Amino acid sequence: MTLSQGAMAIDRLCRLARVSRAGYYRFWQQSTPRRHDTALRDAIQRLALGTGRRRGYRYITALLRREEGLVANHKCVLRLMREDNLLCLRRKAFVPVTTDARHGWTIVPNLARDLRLTGPDQLWVADITYVRLQEEFAYLAVVLDAFTRLVVGWAMADHLRAELAIDALTMALEQRRPRWGSLIHHSDRGVQYACGDYIGRLESYGITASMSRAGNPYDNAKAESFMKTLKAEEVDGRLYRDHREASRCIGTFIEEVYNRQRLHSALGYRPPAEFDALHRSRLRPGGDGAARSQGSAPPPPAHRLDPPGTTDQCVA
Repeated sequence: MTLSQGAMAIDRLCRLARVSRAGYYRFWQQSTPRRHDTALRDAIQRLALGTGRRRGYRYITALLRREEGLVANHKCVLRLMREDNLLCLRRKAFVPVTTDARHGWTIVPNLARDLRLTGPDQLWVADITYVRLQEEFAYLAVVLDAFTRLVVGWAMADHLRAELAIDALTMALEQRRPRWGSLIHHSDRGVQYACGDYIGRLESYGITASMSRAGNPYDNAKAESFMKTLKAEEVDGRLYRDHREASRCIGTFIEEVYNRQRLHSALGYRPPAEFDALHRSRLRPGGDGAARSQGSAPPPPAHRLDPPGTTDQCVA
């Protein structure tokens, strides 16, 4: 015999209420799902709106089990979220193009592929990405040491002229002062890196240029990996007013968080700055430490900090 709450028989309750037992069960089958949906709907709304971000119905189903102890079918969660307009509707956002390889400048071969590095300042990788602002886009150029993953130079601006990439390179050159003929600079085939002003700056420091193969982002994977880290840990979820605020926040992330605090799995879970200092201290004064033999080379000429010629002609 089925017992109700308080150990009273269902048939006795039905007699006291003057209703049939079959009628009670019909009412129970109709009302219980509604009460269940009400409680489930309340939990879904709290979880879906609590973080301020729209989540998918499968994510919410798992969160119900984890946070609320409620076991629900994902199809039921989908139905309730659709009725309450809580579904995460994904729309492909506009992505500005930062690389334009349709130009008449010389494309140099890929020298970084299969290069075995033994220390810092043997291979630098460079790339440009966009940062979404409230009403426009800003653009970030970085130069990364491939061995230590240290960001050695970066620059932000509201344009894609070659001077953006040159400013990042200038910062790297001023900070690192690489030895003449010991460094390869690798980038994509974008006009900013192929134009005469940029190549001239590399040649004035005895740096060999290298470029990725056409349509192959894996050739510049270390720079792409840094950009992904930057977007995931700093840029995504932020809304900068203008490129100056973005430059200030992203600069703090690069210099203080990524370079000095963030543990990098490829470096044995050390920050890039610590890993760089460790290997630079092991280099003997005047030692080679280069990834390739260049032979003897004359000392570099006096370097100009201003790029030769005009950079306004090199626009993506």
